Amino acid sequence: MRVERIASHTMFAHAGVPGPAAFFAVGLFFVGMAAIGGVVWFHQHPIQASPKAPTVILAGVAAVCLCLRTFLPLLLGARPSPSRPSATGVLAIVSPQPDETFHGDPATVSVILRLDGATVVPFSSFRVVPNEGHIHLYLDGSLVTMTSGLTTSLAVSPGSHELRAEFVAVDHLPFDPPVVATATFNVTN
Repeated sequence: MRVERIASHTMFAHAGVPGPAAFFAVGLFFVGMAAIGGVVWFHQHPIQASPKAPTVILAGVAAVCLCLRTFLPLLLGARPSPSRPSATGVLAIVSPQPDETFHGDPATVSVILRLDGATVVPFSSFRVVPNEGHIHLYLDGSLVTMTSGLTTSLAVSPGSHELRAEFVAVDHLPFDPPVVATATFNVTN
């Protein structure tokens, strides 16, 4: 069993902003979207007295709200954090064993993982908590599954393969450093 923790570059992500800026930005987004809904409704149901006035007013409200929603956090001094949280969890691939051979075309490969010091959770969120997240499985460098469990089965064609499992945060982005385990295995007819 080979267990790895790989260092990575710091990356921007769904970073939270402190203070009330995020609250106001979300509120402005909903007001802007409601105004867009009003524009559509008034466009489909015009008023006889002044058919364009409500549409123009609501379109202006939507534009102002959505622009403010974008720039308000910056105007209030909020800056997203470029750093990612770290996790103390250790991920290991229990199955397949290193260089294990499976038979079939395709072969059913049982994947069993062990995660110590962290928790796999069934939900996604922009509120990242260290040591809570999901598992992403990569076969030969391609993402094959995102799961909230530690066991699954893969249908794999004949050849030599590398399985990489990564424990990622609840926003589906890696921890810093990433929590990764790899194993190589073979499939024959």
